[in-house]
Amino acid sequence: MAQPTEIEYVPAPRRPRQPRPAERPPGEARSGARASERRAELASFLRSRRERVSPEDVGMPPGPRRRTPGLRREEVAQLSGVGVTWYTWLEQGRPINASAQVLGAVARTLRLDVAECEHLFRLADVPQAAAAPDEPQEATRDLRVILDGLDPLPASLVNARSDVLAWNDAYAAMFPHVVNAPATERNSFWFMFTAPPEINPIVNLDEQAPEGVAVFRYRYSQHLGDPEWQDFVHRLCAASPLFARLWATHNVAPPRPCNKRFRFPEVGEIAARTTHLDVGALPGVRLVVYTPIDDASRDRLAELRARATAAGRLQG
Repeated sequence: MAQPTEIEYVPAPRRPRQPRPAERPPGEARSGARASERRAELASFLRSRRERVSPEDVGMPPGPRRRTPGLRREEVAQLSGVGVTWYTWLEQGRPINASAQVLGAVARTLRLDVAECEHLFRLADVPQAAAAPDEPQEATRDLRVILDGLDPLPASLVNARSDVLAWNDAYAAMFPHVVNAPATERNSFWFMFTAPPEINPIVNLDEQAPEGVAVFRYRYSQHLGDPEWQDFVHRLCAASPLFARLWATHNVAPPRPCNKRFRFPEVGEIAARTTHLDVGALPGVRLVVYTPIDDASRDRLAELRARATAAGRLQG
């Protein structure tokens, strides 16, 4: 009888090892979780604000009976000038892009106040546009009292882009060309770089200009994509070769107090320290105060103010 042949054991080929999904770095995972939480909060916030606005509030007929209070999503989209699908996705917390202009339109439709509008922009992770020159009345009254109370120290209210919103008489005595400019052109940063030498009182412009541009870029980064900021930079680059050269360096610095020197034909040189104080009631607005560094500067500032008053250029 034939002997059975020995069967050689051949191991089965190994299946190729499937690569493991790449693990997300801990920081990226936390960032993704925060973004998801932020979008969920945005969705809840938008729904709550939409439900409190009635059709009558925005001039629309009430229409048939509604299952839920407030406006419908399609009504918000229509009033805001955006697509229904886009707004629906925004309110559902989906990861979509939103511009400052579109969010501003939604905020106006939902009748958001200043704090709610800020909250909306933060939740949407969109830089908010610069504060408009229009001043809330109650805050304006309080700040007007503070500005006048700071006199004889020159002081002004400016927004992030350095548009001058309000000032006291001492400031007007120092910077008459700024306060007398049209509201749309009343910007201290623009004046710094474009004023002819005969009316620009800044003595140490070579020191102040690099620092000023670096701080401006620091604020500019908080308003990326804002067309008003972009237009301002483009126009200033065209108007001032000095600004254009410094802007191209991409230097950046946080705001801080600094010493400035001014020269006036009537009284001579005034040395002052500028201090910037953020105004909580008006986001993006800051109070800028000029404090004379020495007694001679204080006396010259008083004389400059007295001369402006005598010439009828001031109210008081």
